[in-house]
Amino acid sequence: MRAGFDPEVYARAVRDFEGPRRYTSLVPTQLVKVLDQPAATAASRELDAILVGGAATPKPLWDRAVDEGLPVVATYGMSETAGGCVYDGRPLDGVAVRIADPAPDGVGRVLLGGPVVASGYRNLPDHPAFAEPGWFRTDDAGTFTDGVLAVTGRLDEAISTGGLTVLPQVVEAVLARVPGVAEVAVFAQPDPRLGQRVAAAVVPGPGADVTVELLREAVEAELDRTAAPRALYLLDALPRRGPGKVDRRALVDRFSEY
Repeated sequence: MRAGFDPEVYARAVRDFEGPRRYTSLVPTQLVKVLDQPAATAASRELDAILVGGAATPKPLWDRAVDEGLPVVATYGMSETAGGCVYDGRPLDGVAVRIADPAPDGVGRVLLGGPVVASGYRNLPDHPAFAEPGWFRTDDAGTFTDGVLAVTGRLDEAISTGGLTVLPQVVEAVLARVPGVAEVAVFAQPDPRLGQRVAAAVVPGPGADVTVELLREAVEAELDRTAAPRALYLLDALPRRGPGKVDRRALVDRFSEY
């Protein structure tokens, strides 16, 4: 994989993959490449399931995969929980999910428990993530309703603007549906009046005319107007790290001055 994910190589591997049940695991950026390559898309339809995780999957991308007939399933977990321990929103056998300090809408910090949880971090015996024995305190916000977990965003990426806490992923879910927006990432910028302001980096589709006014109108129609972006940066590609995660810190560092 040093040369990166190649959808043509992937398509051949899927076709050669034998067994009574066939699965693969992709991160969202790989799923985009699969959907952009007809042979890879066709091969993927023959799998029993495609586990999608490692980063948040934009709803338009998920809907596109479903519309193409791909058997996508969301997985959730991290290294501290031995990988994906929540399958299609439901904890695996023996795995426990709890929401700490939920707000009136049920959103709070996600805690994971059970035998999949690590004992702790080496040489960090007092790390707060493992303060409660048997539980891992994530930095994710979410709800757990009727046994189904829904992750809404990262608490450590929350933007405090004008007295309102904004989760970038919630705003991104709205902006991703705006015509002409191919990819989007929301991040914080310093603001002398608000403390922080919401900014958006957008990869526009071919020939698209994306403006900050267009984005603000879309957000204000669904969320509090304070969550609407006040700055827009058009990019050829979003910076990424690890398994396809958007590197918000890189955006903050690059656009810290305005």
